[in-house]
Amino acid sequence: MAAPHIQPRSAHPRATGVPTRLPWWAVALPAISFAVLLAVVAGPAHAASSVPGQPLDQLLGRLSEVLPRLLSHLI
Repeated sequence: MAAPHIQPRSAHPRATGVPTRLPWWAVALPAISFAVLLAVVAGPAHAASSVPGQPLDQLLGRLSEVLPRLLSHLI
């Protein structure tokens, strides 16, 4: 009885021709999650009302203005 012929594996995998691309949500969801968590952590839950706006508050405010427009362009 003869042993079956086995071809050795090559060191480099063959290219299948399938492009590897991320879907839009694979980039958008982590970015949105990060922005939401940053807003929760940096949100002044017990801040005094007499304290003037801080740069982080201004950044988060600007981000909340820009994010819906950005998402509308992606979707």
